[in-house]
Amino acid sequence: MGGGFSVSLSCDQVVNQVFRCLCLKGSYVHNLPQNLASLEKAMGTLTAKRDDVQGRVDREEFTGHRRRLAQVQVWLTSILTMENQYNELLNTSDVELQRLCLCRLCSKNVKKSYLYGKRVTGMLEEVKSLISQGVFIEVTDATSIAEGEELPIQPTIVGQETMLEMVWNRLMKDEVGIVGLYGMGGVGKTTLLTQINNRFSERGGGFDAVIWVVVSQNATVHKIQGSIGEKLGLGGKEWEEKSEMKRGQDIHNVLRKKKFVLLLDDIWEKVNLSTIGVPYPSKVNGSKVVFTTRSRDVCGRMGVDDPIEVCCLDTDKAWDLFKKKVGEHTLGRHPDIPELARKVAGKCRGLPLALNVIGETMASKRSVQEWHRAIQVLTSYAAEFSGVEDKILPILKYSYDSLDGEMTKSCFLYCSLYPEDGLIDKEELIEYWIGEGFIDEKEGREMAMNKGYEILWTLVRACLLLEDDEDESEVTMHDVVREMAMWIASDLGKNKEKCIVQAGTGIREIPKVKNWKDVRRISLMENDIQIISESPDCPQLTTLLLQRNNKFVEISDGFFQSMPKLLVLDLSWNDLSGFQMDVSNLWTEYLESLEGISGLSSLRTLKLRDSKVRLDMSLMKELQLLQHIEYVSVSIWSSTLVGEKLFDDPRMGRCIKKVWIDEKEPVKVIVLPALDGLCCQKLRKLPLNSKSVFDVEEFVIQCRYNKEWLERVEWEDEATRLRFLPSCTTR
Repeated sequence: MGGGFSVSLSCDQVVNQVFRCLCLKGSYVHNLPQNLASLEKAMGTLTAKRDDVQGRVDREEFTGHRRRLAQVQVWLTSILTMENQYNELLNTSDVELQRLCLCRLCSKNVKKSYLYGKRVTGMLEEVKSLISQGVFIEVTDATSIAEGEELPIQPTIVGQETMLEMVWNRLMKDEVGIVGLYGMGGVGKTTLLTQINNRFSERGGGFDAVIWVVVSQNATVHKIQGSIGEKLGLGGKEWEEKSEMKRGQDIHNVLRKKKFVLLLDDIWEKVNLSTIGVPYPSKVNGSKVVFTTRSRDVCGRMGVDDPIEVCCLDTDKAWDLFKKKVGEHTLGRHPDIPELARKVAGKCRGLPLALNVIGETMASKRSVQEWHRAIQVLTSYAAEFSGVEDKILPILKYSYDSLDGEMTKSCFLYCSLYPEDGLIDKEELIEYWIGEGFIDEKEGREMAMNKGYEILWTLVRACLLLEDDEDESEVTMHDVVREMAMWIASDLGKNKEKCIVQAGTGIREIPKVKNWKDVRRISLMENDIQIISESPDCPQLTTLLLQRNNKFVEISDGFFQSMPKLLVLDLSWNDLSGFQMDVSNLWTEYLESLEGISGLSSLRTLKLRDSKVRLDMSLMKELQLLQHIEYVSVSIWSSTLVGEKLFDDPRMGRCIKKVWIDEKEPVKVIVLPALDGLCCQKLRKLPLNSKSVFDVEEFVIQCRYNKEWLERVEWEDEATRLRFLPSCTTR
C-alpha cells in the first residue's frame, strides 16, 4: 500500500564492512613504526634519484644550447615540496611513537595517532609515485640561440655609409675584441649599431650568437643578465630568482665555448663583463663586443683607448638627410623653398636627430612664409619650434643629468652665454667660472684653474663641448646642445628671462625685458650696440658680458648702480672712456683711461691686455692702492721705468700673473715671483735667468704658431735655457 522501498543487508555483510573499516583505521596506528621506516627508506631512494636527474640536467645545461624539460622541472619541484613536508612530519615522529601503548596496538590519544598515521601512509604512497615517475629518457632539449635578429631600420642610412664601413672593418680585425662608439646624443650611434647588428644577421660571419641589449641609464646587472639570458634560452621563474653570481655562471657556461657578438646600446657607466657572465673577447675565442655611449670616459673604463667618435654629418650629407625627410614634393612647391630649407637644415648643424625631427615637421609646410617663420623661431628660441622641446631637448638632457655634481652642471650651462657656433677661449671661460664662484679660490688661483680645466675636459669627454681642430686653446659648443643648455637654464622654458642671451645676433640696442629683477645673467657680446641709456634694476644679476661691441661708445651713469650682486663684467674690446664701479671682477681691454680705478675697492681681477692704457706714474700709484687685487694681466708698451717700478713693488709683483710685451720697443722686465705667462713673439732675448720664477713647472712662455721664434731666441746661459725650454709652447 502506498510508495516505498526496502533495503536488505545480511548480517555478515555489515559485520565484514565494519571490520574492514576498523582494521584500516587501526593499521594507521599499530603499523606506524613500520610505515615511518618505509617512508624514510623511500625518501632516501627518491632523493638519490633526484640527485642523479639533477646531475644530468646540470651537465647538459652546462654544455650550452640545452634546457631542462618542463616535466623534469615539475618533478624536481614536487620533490622539493615533498622534502619540506617529510621534514615537518619527521619532527613530531618521536612524540607520536611515544603515544602508542599495548605493544603499539593502541594509542593514548587514538584520534591524533590515527591522523598522524594516515599522513604517513599517504606520504609514503606519494613518494613511491614520484619514484616511479622519475624515469626519464631525456631530461633536456635543445634550445636555439639567435644568430642575429634583424632589427627594423631604413634600408639606407643617409650620411653614415662611410662610418659603417670603418666600424665594420675595425671590428673584423682578429686582434680587435671590443669596439666603443661614442658621440653626443642624437648623433646616430644607435642607428649605426643597428646597422652592424643587421649586417651580422645578413652575413653571419661564423658567429654562434648575436646578442642585442639596450642598457640605458640606471641599468642593473640583473636587468642586463635578464636580456642576455633571454637570448640564450635561459629564463623561467627559477632562473630569475637565482643570485647575480649564479646567473652569471649560467651565462658564462653557455657563452664560453661559443663565438658570439654582444651589442650593448647606450651605456652610461662601465659594464663589468665578468660580473654579467660574458667571457672577455679575445683573439682566441674570436668573440666581439660593441657598445655605444655618450662619454669618452666610459670608453676608457671599458678598456677601449681608441674609441670611434660618431660625428655630426657634414653640410652636404646633412642636406641629403633633411631633403629626404622634407620630400621633393614640398621642396618643389615654390622656387624659394629649397634655399630656405637649406637655411633650416643649417640650424641643425648636422645633428641627425634634429634633421629628422625638424625635417618631418617641415614636410607639410608648403608656403614660403612658413619657412621664413621656421628660420625666425629656430634663430631666436629654438625650444619653441614644434618637436624640439619634446623630441630633441629631453634626449640631449640625459647628458646633462649624467654630469657629476652641481659645480660641473653650472659650468656647463654657463657655456651657453657664448654666441651660436662661436669659439670659446678655455682660459677666459675658466676665469668666468672662478669669478662666478662656481670654483672656489681658497686654495689658490693655480688650484682653481686646474679644477677649471678638469671640468672643461669632463665636458669635452661627455661630448657637451667640442675640441677645436685648429686651436687647442679653444672649444666650441654644438648649437643644438647650446639650445638645450639655454632651455635648462630657463627652468625648461618656464622662466625665459632668467638668462638673457643674444650674443652675436647683430642687435644695436639692449633687448626689452619685462622683469629685470629676475635676470641672473646677460650676454650681449659681439653685437653692434652703441649706447646704453637706461638703468635697469637687476638685483640678482651676477654676470654681464658686453665685450666686442665695436661701436660701443657710451653707458649711462647709473647703469651699474642697481647690480649689487654683479660678479663678472666683461667690457673688453670696446672703445669706452672708463668709469668707476664696485664689482669683484672687471675685464677692461681697449680702455683709454683708468683714472680713478683705485675707487674699485672690491676689485680682485684686472685684465689690461691691449687696453691702450699707458703705465704712467699716476696709474701705477692707483694700482698700488687696490687692496683686494689678486690677479693682474698687463701689456707693456714703453715706459720701461714705470714697468720696472710697478714690478718692483712686492705686493703687485705677487699679483701680476701674465705679461704681454709690445714688439716695437725694448723692454726690461725684472723677476716676477708669481708670473705664470709671458708673451712676446719678436723678443730677441728672454728677460730670464736660471733663478727666475719660483714655480717653473707652472710657468708658460707662449709663442703661439711661431716655432721659428723659439729656435732663434737668445738665452742668458745654458742653465737658463734648460730650465725654461720645457715651459715654451707653440699652441
